[in-house]
Amino acid sequence: MPKAVANLPGQVREELTHRLRRNKRAFREEDVQVVERPLLKRAVGASALGNCMEWFDFGVYSYLAATVGRVFFPGASPGVQLISSFATFAAAFVVRPLGGLVFGPLGDRIGRQKVLATTMIMMAAGTFSIGLIPSYATIGIAAPILLLLARMVQGFSTGGEYGGATTFVAEYSPDRRRGFLSSWLDFGTFVGYALGSALVTVLNLALSDDQMLSWGWRLPFLIAGPLGVIGLYMRLKLEESPAFQQQLDEHEKSMAQESAGSEFRTIVKDHWKPLLICMGIVLLYNVTNYMVTGYLPTYQTETLGRSSGFADVLVLIGMVWIVLLITFLGRLSDHVGRRPLYAVGAVAMIVLAVPGFWLLRSDGTVAPVLGVLLLSTLLACFAAPSAATLPALFPTAVRYAAMGIGFNFAVAAFGGTTPLFTEALVNATGNDLVPAYYLMVAGVIGLVTVRFLPESAQVPLHGSQPMVGSRAEQRELISTSEELYDFAKERSATR
Repeated sequence: MPKAVANLPGQVREELTHRLRRNKRAFREEDVQVVERPLLKRAVGASALGNCMEWFDFGVYSYLAATVGRVFFPGASPGVQLISSFATFAAAFVVRPLGGLVFGPLGDRIGRQKVLATTMIMMAAGTFSIGLIPSYATIGIAAPILLLLARMVQGFSTGGEYGGATTFVAEYSPDRRRGFLSSWLDFGTFVGYALGSALVTVLNLALSDDQMLSWGWRLPFLIAGPLGVIGLYMRLKLEESPAFQQQLDEHEKSMAQESAGSEFRTIVKDHWKPLLICMGIVLLYNVTNYMVTGYLPTYQTETLGRSSGFADVLVLIGMVWIVLLITFLGRLSDHVGRRPLYAVGAVAMIVLAVPGFWLLRSDGTVAPVLGVLLLSTLLACFAAPSAATLPALFPTAVRYAAMGIGFNFAVAAFGGTTPLFTEALVNATGNDLVPAYYLMVAGVIGLVTVRFLPESAQVPLHGSQPMVGSRAEQRELISTSEELYDFAKERSATR
């Protein structure tokens, strides 16, 4: 076996061999897409920054859940206030699949960039409007109804956001670096979460309880307006992804004219297996995500009786730790593969979830910080490879829509409901280790899913040309394809 061929990862060698046999020749220049570095930097940077702003908007509600419960559900007991607030939080996830069903097929027909600009506008508008809603004391039952409607606008827009952003970045990224470059998208997500957490922490420390209830809670939501304008500007400056342009130019115009309902049926019928794998990975990632980002602040204040300032700082430490880890783990997934990273993380969660919550419950500062760092490390293991792994499950023609369906249905059913179900179970059982057991179940489901997950590290996306980052890489891949094609012919001749 030629050295260049032997150095290829097994999954890459298998995919390239399949393509060469189908083409009946080695690659030529027109068969390998070169992504120019300035375009790549702008696409990844603008997507990550836009995602940061989007998830700052969405995450702020998590950190203000207890305060929002007191403002909009004042007549209820503290426990019911919290559950009502989390129920409103979960309502945004109920409409996420609808957003995915609308925006996904639209993104496959008119383009990723246009839809991502639209979701940015809707998210900013929904978040900004929450900051303007009068309290229950002012307009009565209309207040929680308006809050619910604003959350549903947020959820609808988010239904088209993550699937579109991951698809966009994955389609721009060279095959060898897709894990690293795509991890910047979730880097933006957790920076947005961290900024939201930091702002709420500062407000809780700077303002009295009465000031927070009166007007302080509104400030993070009102910031969404100017952030949305900035994010919209950045997304309008982006060019459409090479893979999408290629599919329209060459062979997928019929798909561009297909109705949303027809595309949905095609995805469910022809891509049901990757759809289930997508949902399993999303469950693993997002149960952990919303446990750490959405539930831990409340768990510490309401269940463990700690101050909101201590709880917010603790979660902020976890968010910063994820931000530091995530691109390193994304790069690691390009070298060792996506499957090993998910598998190690899932096993670690099954084994370490209960010890992590033991540390969280401990007195003092050091043990709770270690507990948060442990849970945050597990979350980083799932977040880092996801933006590269999930789009690789589907071909270009249906990628946005399939991501919208698989991601949003799983998040709606399991991710966004995590704070609500966990808080309800803790109240019902009186057992404050229920969150750990919940994570263990997610770890088991994730481990089973990884068993069926195809390895996609360094592999070209389905329906797209091989992607490289320079002309030198293009020449190298063409040369390797010539050796691989000759080697494959020789093996076939000797059989």
